[in-house]
Amino acid sequence: MNQLRYSLFILAGACSYGFQASVVKLATNAGYQAGQMTGSQYVFGLLLMLIPFIITKRSRLQFKQIASLLGLGVLLSLTGVFYATSIQELSASIAIVLLFQFTWMGILIESIYLRAFPSAVKIVSAVVLWAGTFLAAGISSEGINLLSDPKGLISGLLAALMFALFIFFSGKTGTEVPAIQKSFIISLGGLLTALLFVSPAFIVDGTMTGGLWKYGLLVGLLGVLVPVILFALGTPHVDSGVATILGAAELPAAMIGAMLVVGEHLTAEQVSGIMIILIGIAIPQWPRGGRIKPKHLYSS
Repeated sequence: MNQLRYSLFILAGACSYGFQASVVKLATNAGYQAGQMTGSQYVFGLLLMLIPFIITKRSRLQFKQIASLLGLGVLLSLTGVFYATSIQELSASIAIVLLFQFTWMGILIESIYLRAFPSAVKIVSAVVLWAGTFLAAGISSEGINLLSDPKGLISGLLAALMFALFIFFSGKTGTEVPAIQKSFIISLGGLLTALLFVSPAFIVDGTMTGGLWKYGLLVGLLGVLVPVILFALGTPHVDSGVATILGAAELPAAMIGAMLVVGEHLTAEQVSGIMIILIGIAIPQWPRGGRIKPKHLYSS
């Protein structure tokens, strides 16, 4: 039962992270730039994280522990930076497909770490997720010509790699640190990284008070506070390969959010893709296959 609970934490975190895309879409429709959204996401995410950080138990940490947790924030922030670049260079649907290469990347990273070939059930799950992603993104009707824009291709794959590494190391870094304290430091690392790529002028030039704060507050909640805390609670107790597969719930959540919040129409092809992705997520949870193992079997 505990393993199911930890899996649900990761699943809910991925859904929250995916749902924020609808808020970002509303913000861009209102005239705000992607960079402003990324910056405000981590500003409000850190501010929201500050409240539970102050009132919950904290541990005294060594510099090495703090640095490693800040590194997790760097990975999560770079995921957003590279993904935004990919969307600018390619269509949104192709950028999504590139981002969701994190599923097989995460399984590969786990296999390298364990020095063992991935289980058959994980391979099957990754293939099912890959097929579902193509359908959900509507790629079959659009076609693919990635070689015409190598910058977009590389950025999309780097976003996938950063997210795969974030999920993997979330379960292995700072496992002894209280979840809220861990999440706060991760969020701080994300903000510092975001400000390297985004001018902080939006904070003081009236953009924030002019309306950006409404969207920034929501994406800070959905894209930082909720997923980072839930990942911190769940990933230390779940096989990192399974955690990666559970993270694929981000895409169905993003598309359902787009339908409910933005009013976008989902085609029958996209709905079938979402259903296939959900099947791919469920495969490792089925009896006698890809069972979730206690985290201590994987700790270094």
